[in-house]
Amino acid sequence: MIPFNNRFHGHSSLNYVYRNGQVIRSRFATLKFSPNTKRSKSRLAVVVGKKVIKSAVARNRIRRRAYEYLRLKMPEFSQNYDLIIIVSSSELMTMPADEFANQMDQLMNQAKLYKTT
Repeated sequence: MIPFNNRFHGHSSLNYVYRNGQVIRSRFATLKFSPNTKRSKSRLAVVVGKKVIKSAVARNRIRRRAYEYLRLKMPEFSQNYDLIIIVSSSELMTMPADEFANQMDQLMNQAKLYKTT
């Protein structure tokens, strides 16, 4: 799980990213992100709708997998971002961990969120 400081609080901050954020789409998920210069830490959210997966257990499993991936990759971000990952496929639940990480890496690399070395 990610720390309290790295979570969104309230709907207005999520709405800002939904309206003004850049969008990267893949077959499994959509990444909406916006640079956030006003905060000292990045904020993250993972959204899995009931239309995608009916079971709350399965939705929570995908959320936990995504949060763990993001927790490990946060130090590599080039600056502070507000990130929202919107899951659009139930395949992420049964996908092996290394393939899940590869899919997420593709999204992050397309968005150019990592530091360049």
